[in-house]
Amino acid sequence: MLDRFSIKVISAPLNILAAGAHKAGIKADQITLTGFIVGLLAFPALIFAQYQLALLFILINRVFDGLDGAVARIQGITDSGGFLDITLDFLFYSLIPFGFILAAPEMNAVAGAFLIFSFLGTGSSFLAFAVMAGKRNIENPVYQHKSLYYIGGLAEGTETITCFILLCLFPEHFSVIAYSFALLCWITTFTRIWAGYQTLKQSI
Repeated sequence: MLDRFSIKVISAPLNILAAGAHKAGIKADQITLTGFIVGLLAFPALIFAQYQLALLFILINRVFDGLDGAVARIQGITDSGGFLDITLDFLFYSLIPFGFILAAPEMNAVAGAFLIFSFLGTGSSFLAFAVMAGKRNIENPVYQHKSLYYIGGLAEGTETITCFILLCLFPEHFSVIAYSFALLCWITTFTRIWAGYQTLKQSI
């Protein structure tokens, strides 16, 4: 829901960084992989309840996630890069609640599992529609420079990062935050299924 606004805020500094990375000969896929590896470091930090350290790795991962797209727009957007980016994003998104589960399974297991389950809903509805939209050449007027169709919803990237920040700042309230965000994810999933089905049905 907030991605279209947050992109406008962060695009200018990301474009400056992207120009420097491009000049240095750094490829977009290299940034994607590096950001993912840094993001993986949040997992052991969470397991050992080092939540502020985990938050640092999460934020660095997200900066790299925005930077790789900005560099790709300079060097040329590719299907292989888009595939790598979105695949690693979804793995990263699921890894964070799993880390919280392992940190305190007796308190976080059920809420964390439900949150990961909700990510399956948002992710599958997102990717399934992107495939069909690509087959039918349906363009997205909001995210024209993406490698695949980004269908919106209440829970997008900005909201997910906000959730992760809150979880790291207030780990004692993990269940409340996880259940609340999972609810937004399920609303997003059902609205995407409805909107996607209607859009594809009308495009026949």
